[in-house]
Amino acid sequence: MKSYRSFRFSGLVLIALLWSGCKQGKLLQTEVLVIGGGTAGTAAAVSSARMGVSTVLINAHPWLGGMLTSAGVSAVDGNTKLSSGFWGEFRDSLIQRYGSAEALKTGWVSNTMFEPAVGAAIFKNIAANETQLNVFNNSQWYKISTHPQGWEVKVETPKGPLTVVTKQLIDATELGDVSAAVGVAYSVGMDSSSTHNEDIASAISNTIIQDLTYVVTLEEKDAPVQTTAPSGYDPSVFYCATKSEKCDQAATMQRVLWPAEKMITYGALPNNKFMINWPINGNDYYVNAISMSPKERQQAFEEAKLKTKQFVYYLQTELGFTHLGIASEEYPTEDGFPLMPYHRESRRIQGLATLTLNHIAAPYAQNQPLYRAGIAVGDYPVDHHHDAKPQSIAAPELYFYPVPSYTVPLGVLLPKEIPNLLVTEKSISVSNIVNGTTRLQPVVLQLGQAAGITAALAVQQQQLPKAVLPRQVQQKLLDQGGYLLPFLDVPKTHPHFKSYQRIGVTGILRGTGKNVGWENQTWLYPKAPLEQEALYLEGWEAYFPSNFPAHTTVQEIVDWCITGFKAARLPEWMNSLEAIKAHLNFAEFEATAPITRGQFAVLVDALFDPFSRPIDQQGFWLEN
Repeated sequence: MKSYRSFRFSGLVLIALLWSGCKQGKLLQTEVLVIGGGTAGTAAAVSSARMGVSTVLINAHPWLGGMLTSAGVSAVDGNTKLSSGFWGEFRDSLIQRYGSAEALKTGWVSNTMFEPAVGAAIFKNIAANETQLNVFNNSQWYKISTHPQGWEVKVETPKGPLTVVTKQLIDATELGDVSAAVGVAYSVGMDSSSTHNEDIASAISNTIIQDLTYVVTLEEKDAPVQTTAPSGYDPSVFYCATKSEKCDQAATMQRVLWPAEKMITYGALPNNKFMINWPINGNDYYVNAISMSPKERQQAFEEAKLKTKQFVYYLQTELGFTHLGIASEEYPTEDGFPLMPYHRESRRIQGLATLTLNHIAAPYAQNQPLYRAGIAVGDYPVDHHHDAKPQSIAAPELYFYPVPSYTVPLGVLLPKEIPNLLVTEKSISVSNIVNGTTRLQPVVLQLGQAAGITAALAVQQQQLPKAVLPRQVQQKLLDQGGYLLPFLDVPKTHPHFKSYQRIGVTGILRGTGKNVGWENQTWLYPKAPLEQEALYLEGWEAYFPSNFPAHTTVQEIVDWCITGFKAARLPEWMNSLEAIKAHLNFAEFEATAPITRGQFAVLVDALFDPFSRPIDQQGFWLEN
């Protein structure tokens, strides 16, 4: 490789542009390279740049945002009450654009509905404000190899070939193609129930993945839409999409069938537009394109698009939606369809940690305390789409399987063996079952944010991503409004939010998970009186005294803290209860009153800082 020299351009520290022949093209060096401008990739690139490191994003499409924009899935699933990190930033931008949170509740499938073009504009503006970020849209990587400085990636851009040399690489592709290209071990399809001891998993493993969907956005037209039947159209395929006399209810796997007028408002968007992403005998389509060539994939995706065209024709001719037609100016495409299909499932890498259903259902009862290393939260049930697969009856029924809200650990982003690589989007190290909830947009945005932060920290610390301590990533996320644990009763606007989160991931105080109707929740109960049996102090002997008081009044807990304080001198704010109350911003702090869980968390966080105790990627304690 030819030599190059460093210089600064548009705020980016890049390496020189010397031509080395038409095959080499331009040469560009960056500290972090993100391949894939989808939901996670956009968040990763922006987050990395915000950490002050030079970042390049390679995006195959003209839009950023992936499934939220380029795939047209502009109805967000879950996390309405957990507006964590980059997801919260994006939702706040939507609220500002449309005028209120209520203005986003146009359809009944979600509390956050928006026009895909609006989402794309928001992501574009966010990226444009980052001086350390260089985005290459409409660009495809085609070769990747190791390099003395990290990685070398060949890219075809609209302006010609480009070679990018980077220290840290993030795979944010839709199907984990970068991971496969560099030799990361991965799984595809359903795990057996014995693989991760998940009772609801398939008895035998297989390569079946979830259905994909070629979504389309329709709009109300002034006159009836004139159209012809698409190739291969058979209306009987869609008879059970809605409640109908033509439907054989026994063939619907006992799903609830909605009237047509209710079904169409499922994906109602602002400005009289409709997202068509209907899972019940609608436009879901089965194909496992993971191992296909680009040409084979494109053909498969055209067939998925054809099914959506057939379903739209059915809506117009059989269900009476004669005035609904493809939105003419929503996407920058000739046919008005989105830029890509909606992929629900990908390769799943073998990471330093693997999140399973058991970790979600009972996080504190597992051998691996993955909750301690949490970097993204979700509250959506396990939802798998398999109805479009022939003989789908063989797949386990995973229709909104309830789980508590949960956290995803940092280790799922880190392959076991390949250095200088982080993996995000839907290719993270989770079980097939768990993919049914971690695949949702808010979680994927947070995963991308954590990947970008981790890569930037690795650059700044001159070490591999796996050597970056989870606590460092978690603190950056907290500073950016991110949740580590999904405590529903402690919003990020709460003055003690960070303390509660920090103590939560130590395990000293633990949340309670539950299901309430359609909601999956976790509660900290910070206003409840502290009970001794609710504390988990095993393993903390070096931090706290062993003689925990029999009564948990404010005065007794303060005295206990003082006896266990190991520094030479107590801070001045511990001189009196009034001083503690003022310093920690407590509304009440009376000597004889029971101390609350929240007060205890804030006090212990401020005085002992147990959050600083280092952990590894699986949540186990490291030696100080």
